[in-house]
Amino acid sequence: MVIHPSYFGSISQFALMVKKPTIYLEVSDNYQKQTYRNRTYIYGASGKLMLNIPIIHNKEAKRQKTKEVKIESDFDWRKQHLKSLKNAYQTSPFFEFYEDDFVAFYQTEFTHLLEVNLASLKLVTELLDLDIKYIHTTNYQPIIEDKEDCRFLINAKNKPLFKFETYTQLFDKKYGFLPDLSILDLLFMEGTNAVNYLENQVRKT
Repeated sequence: MVIHPSYFGSISQFALMVKKPTIYLEVSDNYQKQTYRNRTYIYGASGKLMLNIPIIHNKEAKRQKTKEVKIESDFDWRKQHLKSLKNAYQTSPFFEFYEDDFVAFYQTEFTHLLEVNLASLKLVTELLDLDIKYIHTTNYQPIIEDKEDCRFLINAKNKPLFKFETYTQLFDKKYGFLPDLSILDLLFMEGTNAVNYLENQVRKT
């Protein structure tokens, strides 16, 4: 299976990943706007909340490799994102259990977007105790025939891929169940049981 590394990717992405022993990470692509490359969605007190990593746009180049995209350092996005996670999930069942891991993550100084995405993937993989081998692509292939191509999941406008079972969310009594948020929502609400949840999702036909 081939996926794009994303910023604390969607539950759909991890539901596909959870049973795969080997996953290829697309690191040779061109950067595109409005994708999960530099954004993720959590459940805040006011509903669905986007966390966005500010990047430096190369105005001279029509296309830019994702691995070359640098982060805008003038805005302290790490502090803001950690604060948003605390505000949203500090009363969740498992936030305190994982808090130190995320404090350490957001204390890391990243220069490139791909660094963040790979680090966030590594962190979630470890916290969920997933036994997955990751292999980086060496060149971009528009069409992949010998592997399951799941790179479409990077598009933030895609509809949920699964018929998601509901799980308890902190603000569901106010706004209802929000499916396919960042894996962080599931992690903070379900802890290690998140793996069972991921394995039991049924893909839409």
